[in-house]
Amino acid sequence: MSMAPLVSIVIVSFNTRDLLRECLRSLDERSAGIPKEVFVVDNDSRDASADMVAAEFPATRLIRSAVNLGFAGANNRAFPLAAGRYVVLLNSDAFLTGDALARAIRHMDREPRVGLGGAKLVGRDGSWQPSARLFPSLTNDFLSLSGLAARYPRSPFFGRADRTWADQDQPCDTDWVPGAFVIIRREALQEVGFFDERFFLYYEEVDLCKRFWQAGFSVRYWPDVVVIHMGGESSKTVGQLGFSQSGSQLTLWRVRSAFLYYRKHHGSRARLAKEMEQTWHRLRAGKNKTSAPEKARESAAVQQLLEQAWRETAGGRESPPQPWGTASLSYEISNVTSHV
Repeated sequence: MSMAPLVSIVIVSFNTRDLLRECLRSLDERSAGIPKEVFVVDNDSRDASADMVAAEFPATRLIRSAVNLGFAGANNRAFPLAAGRYVVLLNSDAFLTGDALARAIRHMDREPRVGLGGAKLVGRDGSWQPSARLFPSLTNDFLSLSGLAARYPRSPFFGRADRTWADQDQPCDTDWVPGAFVIIRREALQEVGFFDERFFLYYEEVDLCKRFWQAGFSVRYWPDVVVIHMGGESSKTVGQLGFSQSGSQLTLWRVRSAFLYYRKHHGSRARLAKEMEQTWHRLRAGKNKTSAPEKARESAAVQQLLEQAWRETAGGRESPPQPWGTASLSYEISNVTSHV
């Protein structure tokens, strides 16, 4: 008789076949001796990712979807099947290091109040990635949008959203952790509920962590659980778009999800979030009209995307028909990251 799994690992796959293979191989190496089951939910990949899993990893429980369910919807397909005491979410572009999984399990065993925990995320070069974050707020959004958070990262006020001021080697309670690696107490997940599938992409893990806190569970960051994370690999493949158009697509999806999140948890502040970002880009466009016309065009396009997302979500009250796709894209911009 086979041993019941201690942990159920769920990996969402979307057009990252080679990275997914590396992820699964790394998982096999780094979880030896841990009773586990592994699910791969394939979101209608076009690169034969699902066939690769079936051929090379026959012990993996493969769920093929005929449509792109998004991150939330894909994970939700595996959750009812998970039998482990803990459920681990692992991105296809994320790789366990050392005994990261065993450490995460030990932490959960020792800290029963924790419903959901996260890892220290690093790039392949060891560079730190934000791993323990504060919930979105008008203040936090403004500090990021304006560039003040990046300019003063050691400030507990300006660097608050990503906790850039803190000692990243100290464990802590935190508002939310990124979904690249998450370990969840399965009984707590059943109590709190699965992902809200209205969030097709972005904000889904923020919303889940907020609901964990509301239900009386804590969210914890453990720096001795180290996970290498590439970041954004699936997003790069969206619609096989060029950089400019894919930047527009993902900006539209980000603001859609932001409006849905703000409306769900903060009511009328959804409109304030929209107006704040529009005002900032209006000022940015004016400032750069002559000196940096490309930046001015980007900000003008973001303003239009904000209006489009507001209209398509009915002010954050409803999610547009899924899967979210290129048909709804009206404006092309590059991926705006600079603040001036």
